[in-house]
Amino acid sequence: MNSEILTVSFFRPEDADGVAKLFTEVYGDGYPAKIVYHPDQLIAAFENRDNIPIVVRTPDNRVIGYSSLFRAAPDKGVYEKGNGAVLHAFRNAGVMNKIFQYVKEMLPGMNDINMFFGEPVCNHIYIQKAALASLPVIETAIEIDLMPAEAYEKEKSASGRVSTLLMFMTVTPRPHTVHVPDVYADFIRFIYDGFDDKRSFSPSGDDFHPSYQTRIDTQIFDSAQVARMAVHEAGSDFEKVFLSEEEHILNRNVEVVQVWLKLSWPWINRLAILLKNKGYYFGGVLPQWFGEDGLLMQKTISRPNWEEIHLFPERAKTILELVKTDWQQT
Repeated sequence: MNSEILTVSFFRPEDADGVAKLFTEVYGDGYPAKIVYHPDQLIAAFENRDNIPIVVRTPDNRVIGYSSLFRAAPDKGVYEKGNGAVLHAFRNAGVMNKIFQYVKEMLPGMNDINMFFGEPVCNHIYIQKAALASLPVIETAIEIDLMPAEAYEKEKSASGRVSTLLMFMTVTPRPHTVHVPDVYADFIRFIYDGFDDKRSFSPSGDDFHPSYQTRIDTQIFDSAQVARMAVHEAGSDFEKVFLSEEEHILNRNVEVVQVWLKLSWPWINRLAILLKNKGYYFGGVLPQWFGEDGLLMQKTISRPNWEEIHLFPERAKTILELVKTDWQQT
């Protein structure tokens, strides 16, 4: 397919029906991000800048490729590029390369975005390669078994749950101090080596701040069987509050639980050890996730689908070794 006939630009409201049709053709009704199937929701999210889609079209304005920039972290300046789809007939036309190149051109002028990241799936390496070829992204984390196999049933590209690689790029620098948990000191040193923004490092040995009360926001994605817990504050009541929240989550038949913690806390080592003792393991670093950097911890209820994690960058392969090592020790 000749890619020169294809055009790429930001979403227009008249694209909404074509986006829904594209995802239905590629994924059936199984794609976890249900917004793509609902034109009204797509238009509303675009208008308030929560979701900024990029669309690739044929000369007759048929939508054959899609990805989007959307808010995906507690800090509103952190945007993810994800929710990608390419019509089968155009899989070899460089559609994702066009989208990445467009993002690279447009990012400097997008004042909403301070930190940008991609979350390419690991059941194949094509999107990982396209991202690295087009953008100065840096791998910082791996989300194990994030996506359900059912999402890939129609295209027959996965026989089990699918992991994703997190690749970040700093748009607006935010130097700050990171408190390094002793339990993951070597892991975190490796991830920050070569990072594209400045950080200063301090050990984490303090006790909880006496006046802080734990505050956790939880999102549960039933179709993906994933729960995400954003820990905004962590005090001496953390274990009690956390275990109560986890009990509620596990009653919802989830397969994956993620916990986001702040690396700006001097007591982050205490939290990391507590979670590790509860069956959670290292996922990686989340730059500017809370305005300041975050730590990803994760628990998989079933044995992870390690065999189908395919990674292109050597750095990502090392991160996977760190993640798997920690899983084996839980």
